[in-house]
Amino acid sequence: MSNVQPGSTAQPGILDELPRHARYLYFDLIKSTDADTILSVLSGINIEDKTVVGIGQSVAQKLGKTIPGLLCFPAKAGPAIEIPSTPSALWCWIRDDDRGKLVHKTLEIKQQLAPAFTLEHVIDAFQYKDSRDLSGYIDGTENPTDEDAVRTAILNGQGDGLDGSSFVAVQQWVHDLDFMTSLPQHQQDDIFGRRISDNEEMDDAPESAHVKRTAQESFQPEAFVVRRSMPWAEGECQGLVFVAFGKNFDAFDALLNRMIGAEDGIVDALFQFTQPVNGSYYWCPPLKDGSLDLSALNK
Repeated sequence: MSNVQPGSTAQPGILDELPRHARYLYFDLIKSTDADTILSVLSGINIEDKTVVGIGQSVAQKLGKTIPGLLCFPAKAGPAIEIPSTPSALWCWIRDDDRGKLVHKTLEIKQQLAPAFTLEHVIDAFQYKDSRDLSGYIDGTENPTDEDAVRTAILNGQGDGLDGSSFVAVQQWVHDLDFMTSLPQHQQDDIFGRRISDNEEMDDAPESAHVKRTAQESFQPEAFVVRRSMPWAEGECQGLVFVAFGKNFDAFDALLNRMIGAEDGIVDALFQFTQPVNGSYYWCPPLKDGSLDLSALNK
């Protein structure tokens, strides 16, 4: 086992504060690409606090390797609910306070990866007010912080090439804000289980309220994740890019199962106004000398 301290080799963007603007880049793998080319282009990505890279299961399989805990996002269903699985080979989260810089960073990464990967999908995101969802409610109120965030999101004690890495679940949710804003404020508060006026949790919230469905400490074991979600908007469509980092996918999976009513038949009220349209899992390798440490994929 290595003696790497928790978080010391993690990609810094995982735990940094959210930026004003962000882009999510989804890449497919060119099937004819050989292993050496894949590893070469990935190791050449300039990783700093404004870039986070996640590798999909299909890349590990192409390389003939297994990353313990790396899975394909599972499709799920509940009453009138469809949770789609839309895996991709590679995910990049690029961040900056200048949106124009993200355009140029996209071109840089796209060109760097061109020998092995093709850019298939781009989502532009932004910070709204004080890290609020477009519904107006604060996102991630119960997020672990400081050392708790490190322990929740970053692997440690698993050995060289794994320590400092993280797993991330990513979903794009589409909101029906016309419906949401048509509701009286107290009904909107009931959906979330918090008052929008002061962000205080409501003792008398319905059992379907989002905060009751996803109270992370109420699970066995506790289901804490580090959320780094941001709103998105394109034309007349809008919603949230949900991003959750963890040491594995167990906590996220438990949260999602309870939300769709798989545990007790109570569906999260959030689904009244929003639905996910995609979902994928990735492994975010640790860093070594400023580049992705791909030794777990190259042994």
